[in-house]
Amino acid sequence: MKNSITLIFAAILFSTTMNAQLKPVKYSEGSQTLNGLFIKSAKKSNNNPGILLLPAWLGIDNASKGIAEDLSKLGYHVFIADIYGEGNYPKNTGEAGKQAGFYKTNYEAYQKRINAALQELVKSGANADNIVAIGYCFGGTGVLEAARGHLNVKGIASFHGGLGKDAARKTEPITAKVLICHGADDPFVPKEEITSFQQEMRDSKADWQMIYYANSVHSFTNPEAGNDNSKGAAYNPVAAKRSFEHLQLFLNEVLKK
Repeated sequence: MKNSITLIFAAILFSTTMNAQLKPVKYSEGSQTLNGLFIKSAKKSNNNPGILLLPAWLGIDNASKGIAEDLSKLGYHVFIADIYGEGNYPKNTGEAGKQAGFYKTNYEAYQKRINAALQELVKSGANADNIVAIGYCFGGTGVLEAARGHLNVKGIASFHGGLGKDAARKTEPITAKVLICHGADDPFVPKEEITSFQQEMRDSKADWQMIYYANSVHSFTNPEAGNDNSKGAAYNPVAAKRSFEHLQLFLNEVLKK
């Protein structure tokens, strides 16, 4: 009897562990094959809240995987999007800059890739009307495009992301709630871009908030970014912790658990 109980407990533990793992998901947008990652919520919920995660410009990385795992433990289904697709993955920052630059310029193509990942999150079990999109660096730019493109998300959270849009683009109402987590010393986002973004938020009648983190530059949430602020991108553990706590507050406000 004792051995049977032990075996049952081991089976439950194994099942729980397996369910908490990131699982590869092959999907497509147009003719492009994409490879995302999904992790289901570690907690049961009638509302099945979901989070779409858009990674930085090098694509799906250790940082995005770690964040997805942490969020699943908090009760969210999480899907990490693949924006570039098979045959287009950058091998270095030079290639990443070109790839990211294409989607920043061709924002409608970016929105389509984001929406394709959003649909996969829903197919994987998230409630289509109970989703927030979060993004880091290039992905932070992407979640703003999700809001501007009126994708079906209740909110977006951008971490050290680009904020600008072409001045020729029309500013439309934004219904998704907006959280911007920004390094106070980020050299890659000019003051003019910040000013224009904030005016866009006012003109779009958005429910928005922007939080600055002291002594923080670009990539402040990424442990692999080093610790030299003079390079313009560096990890700041204090800012990373605070911004994740601010994200949790935002998710608790926006999503039904």
